[in-house]
Amino acid sequence: MLISTFVLSVFGSRLKVASAPAVLPNDVYVWQRLWTPPLNESILSHATNFSEFIALHTEVAWKQRLLDPIHVSLDYETLRKSGSRIGLALRIATFSGPFNATNETTRGLIAIARSLLAEAQTNHIPVAELQMDFDCPESKLDGFAVWVGEIRKSIEPIPLTITALPSWLKHAGFKRLVNNTDGFVLQVHSLKKPGRPDDPFTLCDPRVALEAVERAGQCGVPFRVALPTYGYLLAFNPAGEFRGLSAEGFAKKFPEGSILREVRAQPNEISQLVREWEQRHPTELRGIIWYRLPAAGDQLNWSWPTLASVMAGKNPQARLRSESRKSDSGLFEIDLINDGDGDYQGDVRVEGQWKSARLVASDGWLGFECLEKGSNTIDFVNPKYRISAGERRTVGWFRLSKDSEVQIETHP
Repeated sequence: MLISTFVLSVFGSRLKVASAPAVLPNDVYVWQRLWTPPLNESILSHATNFSEFIALHTEVAWKQRLLDPIHVSLDYETLRKSGSRIGLALRIATFSGPFNATNETTRGLIAIARSLLAEAQTNHIPVAELQMDFDCPESKLDGFAVWVGEIRKSIEPIPLTITALPSWLKHAGFKRLVNNTDGFVLQVHSLKKPGRPDDPFTLCDPRVALEAVERAGQCGVPFRVALPTYGYLLAFNPAGEFRGLSAEGFAKKFPEGSILREVRAQPNEISQLVREWEQRHPTELRGIIWYRLPAAGDQLNWSWPTLASVMAGKNPQARLRSESRKSDSGLFEIDLINDGDGDYQGDVRVEGQWKSARLVASDGWLGFECLEKGSNTIDFVNPKYRISAGERRTVGWFRLSKDSEVQIETHP
C-alpha cells in the first residue's frame, strides 16, 4: 500500500507557519450504516466538493469484554467511481481497560485494522488514512495511547488519526496520545444525556468550539475540526423521563404519548465559525470535516444546498412558494416548494382563490388542515411544518364544480 499525497499535504509537515486568511479544505464523513442508492448518488454528485470521504467501516462493540466487530458493507464501486481520496473509520465503544501492548484485546484491534485496510486494497481503494473513533474515558487517555501506538506501527505507511473531544485537551495524557498519531480530529459537536424535555440542548456551542480549536492548536500536532450537519429527535415519556433518541435517516417512531423534541445543528452559527476560521486559525488546523454527508431521505440531516451554503461561509435562507397543478377537470393539487438554500420550520399557510365556481371537496396532506374561507377561497394551514431546501411536496387538493383560473399565495 502506497503513501498517498494526503500524508504530505495534511500530516507530513509540523513546521510552524504564519496563520493567514484562507479557505480551509473540506472533508466529509459517510457515517451511514446502510448504503442506499440515494447515498451512492450523493457521493458521486458531490465528490468534487470535498477533499476526502471518510467512511465508517467497522464498529467494535464488546461482549463480556471480548471484541464484537460489526462491519458496514461499503459500496466500493461507488467509492472508486467518485475518484476521491478515501479514509476509513474504525469506531470503538467504551472500554475501561486493561490497555496493554501485547494483550489479546490489542492484538484483536490490530487484526481488525489490518483486515479492513486489506479489504480496501483488494477492492482497489488506496486508503488515505485510518481514523479511530474511540469512546475513551478521560481517565484512560494514556491507555488509548498504547492502542494507537501499536496500531499505527502495524499499518504503516497508512496514516493513523483519531477523533478527540474538547474535554480531553486539559489532560496531560492528551499530548502524549496525539504525539502517537499522524493527526487528530477535534469533535466540537456532542449532546449531553438529556434530562427533561424543557432542558436547553445544543449540538455545537460556537464559543466553546472557538476556544477548543485555539487550545488544540497549541499541541503542535496537525488537526482538523469536525462540525455537525445533523439533528436528534429526542423522546421522553409522559412523566418527562428520557426514553430514547433517533439520529440517522428516517425519524424513529416512538410509543404513543411520547414527548418529542428536535435538536439540530444551527446553520447560521456554524457558518459563522467557518468565517471566523477563514480569517484566522491556528497554524496546525488543516481543515474541516463535516458530519455527515447529506443524502435524500435523511430527515435528521441538512440538505445539500444548506451544507454547500455553510461551507462557503454563508447564512442559508429558506424561500417558500407554492403552485397549483390541475390533474383533472376542476381538480387542483397544491405543491409547496422551498427554492432557498436553507431549511424552513414554522407556520405555513397556502391560500387558493378562484372565481365563478363552487368548492366541491378538499383535503390537506402531510399535517395540513384544509379551511374553507367564503365561497371562493381556501386555506391549507400547518403551524409546525418543516421543509428542506430544494424540496417540493404536495400538501393538499381541492375540487371545483367547473374549471376556473386559480391563484395561489404562500404565507410563511
